[in-house]
Amino acid sequence: MNGEDTDAGKELIMATHAKTQKKIPDFASIEEEAEFWDTHDFTDYEHELEPVEFTVAQPLKSTWMLSIRLDKETFDALQAIAKPKGLGASTLARMWILEELARVRKNAEEAR
Repeated sequence: MNGEDTDAGKELIMATHAKTQKKIPDFASIEEEAEFWDTHDFTDYEHELEPVEFTVAQPLKSTWMLSIRLDKETFDALQAIAKPKGLGASTLARMWILEELARVRKNAEEAR
């Protein structure tokens, strides 16, 4: 077997492998996608994955728990807004509190 035969063999193997690689299907919903990944191995689709860069936020050094009372209607409304965003009601409430505190602090600084 000469070098050309070896190269041709490698090309044939690569071409055959490319034809048999599975493609990640398009999904109509997150639920459909979750069901798919519950029954499939993502390593069968590694060829379609792309590397990404991300930063992991540092955990808060010290935290305090705050309990607030909400009537059912208010809690349900909060939960209805949070759920489509993939958040829990308490996470969304915390985000809103932090946003409002930042706004109040900024206004106080501008008033000085």
